[in-house]
Amino acid sequence: MHYLVVSFTHKNTTLAIREKLAFSNDEQKEKCLAKVVKDPNIDEVMVTSTCNRIEVFCSCSDVDAATMMILVHFFNRSGIPADELEARADIYEDRTAIHHMLSVVSSLDSMVVGETQISGQIKDAFSFAKKHGFCGATLATVIHHAFRCAAEVRNVTDISSKPVSIASVAMKKLKQDAGDLSGKRALLIGAGEMTVLTARYLMRENVSITIMNRTRSKAEEVAKEFNAQVIDFEALGDVLNEFELLITATGATTPIIKKEDINFDLGERYWVDMAVPRDIEEFHSEHIKLYAVDDLKSIVDENLILREDEAKASFSVIRKFTNSFYDLQQQQRIEPMIKEVYVRAMKAAKVESERAIKSGYIPKQYEAEVQKLAEQTLKRFLHGKMNRLRDVTEEAHSESLMQALSHILGLKKIDKK
Repeated sequence: MHYLVVSFTHKNTTLAIREKLAFSNDEQKEKCLAKVVKDPNIDEVMVTSTCNRIEVFCSCSDVDAATMMILVHFFNRSGIPADELEARADIYEDRTAIHHMLSVVSSLDSMVVGETQISGQIKDAFSFAKKHGFCGATLATVIHHAFRCAAEVRNVTDISSKPVSIASVAMKKLKQDAGDLSGKRALLIGAGEMTVLTARYLMRENVSITIMNRTRSKAEEVAKEFNAQVIDFEALGDVLNEFELLITATGATTPIIKKEDINFDLGERYWVDMAVPRDIEEFHSEHIKLYAVDDLKSIVDENLILREDEAKASFSVIRKFTNSFYDLQQQQRIEPMIKEVYVRAMKAAKVESERAIKSGYIPKQYEAEVQKLAEQTLKRFLHGKMNRLRDVTEEAHSESLMQALSHILGLKKIDKK
């Protein structure tokens, strides 16, 4: 059994490609997972889809076959050729896959290093896959270990001491370019976590907030916290050009704001599109400054430099947890092997003691003592060897040693992880 991650992120793909690969709703995710898990090479699978990453994490029997199946599935969804997807994707196998998942949950692989949203997004992705029967104990072991690792990263470093997110970076960029935001009017479209984080920032800047969402009741829930106004989603075309600031973060599969809806002749405005796929159809304008997710790179790079020392310390923790994961996996595999050696040894002791008595070499009344002597002799012989076998699980060549001993003893073949 192997672990596999097929990863498309801000590091290897453009926003235009990510929005073709992204899953905009649960129905799309469920169809993908159902298709992938049917492959005979794939046992368990989960998918993560955020503004900066689309990743498939699975356990499988054949890495190459599973990878190609996943790439072909993305080709069928996006129309992007599988060979191009393969050239762009970061593909992690076994130990590197575990290291990658620990890095993701610990927010070391995020565009904004130390951001606080990714752990919740991974938890939701795993819960969704588990709820629908696409993953179980194998991936659960990795995810639970990853969250323990992330907790350790937070405990021993300052990487999350100043919580940040794509929303906070976007707002920082907005303030840099727009200047004082006090007194400006902002329309926030969406009612998810991005909208809440954005609203908190804008409220501190004394911005007048209006919230809009397809489901009005969800917009009203968010609006309560910020004493914000709510406008029906159907009125978007009527009010679109009335706000100096506009921030969108919806799950729409196609743009909700088209170029023909925009009056480009009005005064200076600042729009932020935090959705993938994008909510706002791409345009160029002298009066409207439009930011998409990938336009935030300068601030992201600054954030990474400031957190470089914390990132180094964090990766040290991740390496430790990656090793401890595999140590545990090896131990869990070797204990049944050791047990089988002892079971076979005790069977051999019983056979030989019975043979000695049947042949008349030893009187029948000494049967129990002979059996015990034979067993104790074998246990004494095996004790040091089996402890050494436990010790080699921590060595780099442990896999080959375990496979060799398995072959010599004629034990059941050990699955390779």
